[in-house]
Amino acid sequence: QVQLVESGGGLVQAGGSLRLSCAASGRTFSTYAMGWFRQAPGKEREFVAAISWSGGKTYYADSLKGRFTISRDNAKNTVYLQMNSLKPEDTAVYYCAADPSGYGWGYPYDYWGQGTQVTVSS
Repeated sequence: QVQLVESGGGLVQAGGSLRLSCAASGRTFSTYAMGWFRQAPGKEREFVAAISWSGGKTYYADSLKGRFTISRDNAKNTVYLQMNSLKPEDTAVYYCAADPSGYGWGYPYDYWGQGTQVTVSS
């Protein structure tokens, strides 16, 4: 089992950047794919980005390609989400999640963090 703790959220002006981090406990982090999801008020949770266990494959929501970048450091048991050119519509609670299959796409995410709030002001 793995426990996930997100950090790095906050208030930023439109056009600004934030980097979210997700620290994982446990020795199996390097075998898990990791993903980021977000949920805005009154909306369903949506997929943001994912990265395979090795970092060799990444996946993005089409609407976010070019602005968001997912990466991971297996030595630090941490996955990151770099968010640039932020827009007010990016305001949401951002969650990281772990996929034990290692692929990051097509398999369920079994472990979830508590989320970190990102607010983008106009």
